Amino acid sequence: MSPVLAGLLQLLALIGALALAYIPLGNYMAKVYSSKKHLRVEKWIYRAIGANPDAEMTWPAYLRGVLAFSAVSVLFLYLLQRLQGVLPGSMGFSSVNPAQSFNTAVSFVTNTNWQSYYGEQTMGHVVQTAGLAVQNFVSAAVGIAVAVALVRGFARSRTGELGNFWSDLVRGTVRILVPVAALAAVILVACGAMQNFSGIHEVGQFMGGSQQWNGGAVASQEAIKEVGTNGGGYFNANSAHPFENPTPFTNLFEIFLILVIPFSLTRTFGVLVGNVKQGYAILATMFTIWLGFTVLMMWTEFAHHGPALQAAGGALEGKEVRFGVGGSSIFAVSTTLTSTGAVDSFHSSFTGLGGGITMLGMMLGEIAPGGTGSGLYGMLIMAVIAVFIAGLMVGRTPEYLGKKIGGREMKLAACYILITPALVLVFTAASMALPTPPHSMLNSGAHGFSEVLYAFTSASNNNGSAFAGLNANTDWFNTMTGLAMLLGRFLPMVFVLALAGSLAEQTPVPVTAGTLRTEKPLFTGLLVGAILIITGLTYFPALALGPLAEGLAS
Repeated sequence: MSPVLAGLLQLLALIGALALAYIPLGNYMAKVYSSKKHLRVEKWIYRAIGANPDAEMTWPAYLRGVLAFSAVSVLFLYLLQRLQGVLPGSMGFSSVNPAQSFNTAVSFVTNTNWQSYYGEQTMGHVVQTAGLAVQNFVSAAVGIAVAVALVRGFARSRTGELGNFWSDLVRGTVRILVPVAALAAVILVACGAMQNFSGIHEVGQFMGGSQQWNGGAVASQEAIKEVGTNGGGYFNANSAHPFENPTPFTNLFEIFLILVIPFSLTRTFGVLVGNVKQGYAILATMFTIWLGFTVLMMWTEFAHHGPALQAAGGALEGKEVRFGVGGSSIFAVSTTLTSTGAVDSFHSSFTGLGGGITMLGMMLGEIAPGGTGSGLYGMLIMAVIAVFIAGLMVGRTPEYLGKKIGGREMKLAACYILITPALVLVFTAASMALPTPPHSMLNSGAHGFSEVLYAFTSASNNNGSAFAGLNANTDWFNTMTGLAMLLGRFLPMVFVLALAGSLAEQTPVPVTAGTLRTEKPLFTGLLVGAILIITGLTYFPALALGPLAEGLAS
């Protein structure tokens, strides 16, 4: 079987599996967030944290819940790392230094999972399981909660109430993420992923010294790492490591885990607003962009330039042979079009244009299908903008799902789409202008610039993947990427929740002959075009200095 055919068959199998899971999982999540009943374990949690799960919240109260929970999470994870040296189960590792502790705490709480350290040489069992793995669950649940709050803003009228953050957080964790991750972990263990709490093992001599491997609860963390679109791996090689991702089947299964909740949330959206066709329109937009990027990536990586690539059957540098070009290309697109950041290959080793595709996927805002929750609310913001553009074209007040899109709504949507590009471009420019940060680049020229641009694109969009080659474990990059992750996560949430509150207060507008049919293919095409054009105009100069220049020169 040719490598190209193998890649296409993997793509078709993945699409089929996602299609089978779409309706049942989407309906189930809608039921979770609309149910009035509380499970017994949920009641215990509410009692422990002192929360009333039935009290409705306005958007400022909902936001305060998000920020308060996240602040406590950052502090807890920071202290856990700083105290690692005196904790049991540390495997002999010392406490993590302050700059890296701050960066890692922010990274996992913001669902970014950017790692500027070697996981198997830095974090012991306690930090990995009680700290990082726990944040993998709750940070993903926070994203889904904010998305559901925005959906309620569209679904409700004449009220400023968006639900209860603590109820949404607990239900997302207990009823969705824990069961799905538990099942996924069992499958990964059955397929060869490692799961234990053993210490460090010496496995032999290598290059004149001993080679050592850590044990760890790898499969369970790998499962929620993908299901929650987190991305932080137990080992530095991430999902390229055979203990995390041993076979081509597990590779495809992990891609499925990355995509299944973000895609299925469009069904949840359709059910909650009472019109599943609206969910299909959002799904079609996400799927069109994801499939287009995947096909383009496979084409760039299979293109044979020179005898070495022809003999290998594609650009295999930096890719695992057991996954091949096809599996690595699908994984790379899926992880950068979501907020996952896990990697089964090194994006720095992709072709110039291939590396640019991974960057552009993040620059779109990771909305196709995006992260758990963040992808849906990002796409709905873009839908609001597309509706506004359509309204300007025909001279009619824009409406979406029966809600008028006025000046207040557009200001909030505009702030949402501007904040992340501002963070990416300002931090990248500062890093290139100052004398010390460029010393962290392994390469010079266009590729070196791409390393820095990719780092801040990944951090600001809460992706977490790295281009490789950049030494990010410095005070500058630990601090600046930490700030980029914080601002890139929580500032957009402010605008999302404010928009949700504004929409929930409105009186529904009746549908007329002049109302734009947002469930039709015409609107899907408009939405895809708006996303690509807005992103292209924003980032094109930076892309031209980095991956485009490198790709055209090769």
